[in-house]
Amino acid sequence: MTALLDSHPDNSLPLKEGHYSRGRLERVLRAGKFAVTAELAPPDSALAQDVYDRARVFDGYVDGMNATDGSGAHCHMSSVAMCALLTNVGYSPVMQISCRDKNRIAIQGDVLGAAAMGVANVLCLSGDGVQVGDHPEAKPVFDLDSMSLLSTIRTMRDQARFLSGRKITTPPQIFLGAAETPSAPPIDFRPYRLAKKIAAGADFIQTQYIFDVEQLRVFMDKAGELDLLDQCFILPGVGPLASAKTASWIRNNVPGIYIPDSIISRLAGAKDQKNEGRKICIELIQQIREIEGVSGVHVMAYRQEEAVADIIHQSGVLEGRVPWYPGREDQECLEA
Repeated sequence: MTALLDSHPDNSLPLKEGHYSRGRLERVLRAGKFAVTAELAPPDSALAQDVYDRARVFDGYVDGMNATDGSGAHCHMSSVAMCALLTNVGYSPVMQISCRDKNRIAIQGDVLGAAAMGVANVLCLSGDGVQVGDHPEAKPVFDLDSMSLLSTIRTMRDQARFLSGRKITTPPQIFLGAAETPSAPPIDFRPYRLAKKIAAGADFIQTQYIFDVEQLRVFMDKAGELDLLDQCFILPGVGPLASAKTASWIRNNVPGIYIPDSIISRLAGAKDQKNEGRKICIELIQQIREIEGVSGVHVMAYRQEEAVADIIHQSGVLEGRVPWYPGREDQECLEA
């Protein structure tokens, strides 16, 4: 049985049995292929071409692109708008929803609107506090958190109703995702937190940056003991570090990210620290791929987006598979 990945917007394809969406990302994952997703930085612009230009650097190397939703509590083009633009030309974006800025009424409306425009993937996030961004005077909402947001969208999708109980005529066909931080203390609690997110509705998980492979392996082993690995697809987060100074700052200032001394020392001793950071990222991807239960990787290359294609190519994880991109004339078939 084959799943056909073609160059038409995902909402033109039939919904496959056992799938929640028509999205390309879900089809790749359910076909058992090692999936690659990447973080797509939104522009500070009202020009659609700026979105297309940013997406183009990933062409042929990723199966999905996360359109961030005011990450770091900074204002940019909205995630729903970016995803609508990208879906219209055939990409498979992941719409991020932060609970920080909208209440349940607005969020449910955005989910319906995005699904109507063909957006197939949603990542549910609580969101960074406004105090860390460039609009600290903004009023935070947090009507929902990531758990209740997952449950809300699952209710809309599977029960065809709003939280109020009112019926939805045509429910959204959405592949639901959530974030997890395996390196955040208390580390022993993280697999149980994962279980709660899966119970709330998560179909796939993208994690915060992983720089300690052994720490991830312990997390995945415990997830296996809890019988979670067959219930969702897990894509650990990776990314290139620009320098030892950057790595030290991240370790000391960003909660949930642990960077071993060995990596910082290796960066500090390199003649070209940025290039060394990319080599480390490639090695991490190759090591992470060998861990049981890992379904792919999520690449976050802040201000190094142009390096993602080479990192993925050098890692070899696609094994010759070429993810769809605009302009491809051939159609990619996956054994499912």
